[in-house]
Amino acid sequence: MGNLLAVCGAEIKKAVSDAGVLVFFLVVPLLYPLLYAYLYGREVVREVPVVVVDDCRSAMSREFLRKSDATPDLRIISYCSDMEEARDLMHRHKAYGLIYIPSEFQETLNDGRQATVSLYCDMSGLLYYKALLSGCTMVSLDMNRDIQMERLGGLTAQQMEVQTMPVDNEYVTMFNPANGFQGFLIPAVLILVLQQTMVLGVSMLAGTEYEKRRKGQLALGPQYGNPLTVLCGKALAYLTVYFAVSAYVLCLVPCMFHMPQLWQPSTLLSFITPFLLASVFFSITLSSLVRDRESCFLLFVFVSVPLIFMSGISWPTSNMPAVWRYLAQLFPSTHAVNGFCRIGTSGALLRDVMPEYTRLWLLAGAYFMTALALCIRRYRSARMPEQAGTVQKSVSSM
Repeated sequence: MGNLLAVCGAEIKKAVSDAGVLVFFLVVPLLYPLLYAYLYGREVVREVPVVVVDDCRSAMSREFLRKSDATPDLRIISYCSDMEEARDLMHRHKAYGLIYIPSEFQETLNDGRQATVSLYCDMSGLLYYKALLSGCTMVSLDMNRDIQMERLGGLTAQQMEVQTMPVDNEYVTMFNPANGFQGFLIPAVLILVLQQTMVLGVSMLAGTEYEKRRKGQLALGPQYGNPLTVLCGKALAYLTVYFAVSAYVLCLVPCMFHMPQLWQPSTLLSFITPFLLASVFFSITLSSLVRDRESCFLLFVFVSVPLIFMSGISWPTSNMPAVWRYLAQLFPSTHAVNGFCRIGTSGALLRDVMPEYTRLWLLAGAYFMTALALCIRRYRSARMPEQAGTVQKSVSSM
């Protein structure tokens, strides 16, 4: 136990004295969640600039455009004389949508036939399309009801209500009141920030150690004699740091930005513990691939965005190729993202996320064995030169 605590203290001292490691262990987890949460703070896209081509110029077409402009989703910035002018504004990104009302719009409605309003959207941003489509759809439904009520004569207000809307509906967004992007994406990003910063920081420490060993400048005390003690001491050091960092990232940051937090403390602590353990041993395992301080950036930074997709938070895993589904199971973040999102935003209990919880413990055990095997291998390779030197001295003395 004394050697384990000595290794833990020495590892923390190395991390504190290394500016690069401090950036990954403290600065990035402190600032990145704030940056992401601030960027998506508005939750939804509102007031999308659109242009209008109204070839009808009637009372009905003006009513449609007036109601469209009054929705929170759209903002009409220009009434164009023809489609060429409207397309030019969209090509110059002055507007991201176009509403075209044909000349026969009111005449068609007066004849009792179905009229058409054409929508064109810049599909470089799907959120623009969503705002344009939802805004115009709500306006058309509202105008449909008004037209039906005008054509129903001799009925009371209640009868008209039943005739125009036989089945009443109410739109309720569960677990994401704003129906926004922040509450949907940020929980997954927070988990990924914890894993990736840990991998980079541990890899940088391992790269520094490898460089010193290669130059013959690495001096290890007697507490580094047992590979199991060394592994557990290092894991304890990283866990000590990241339990504190996780409390800030997973609890304080969502509170600061008023994101849904329905988790229970015991459930969250029980779920995060195997995730941090799996991430620690996963990081130590990957650090064996590092031969210098800088190579960790080339090896691990580029996988951050694919890990978001492979977690299934932005695209259903059922629609992914099988090879990517199986590959995603190797990363602790895949299971932690799905479990934490359900615990934090849906109020799930530990029994509700038992599959993810079990897989995290399995990954923690598997990566502990791989990390231990690599530590034993490194320990033996480090001891071989010492033994060779001892043998050489014995031969010389003889």
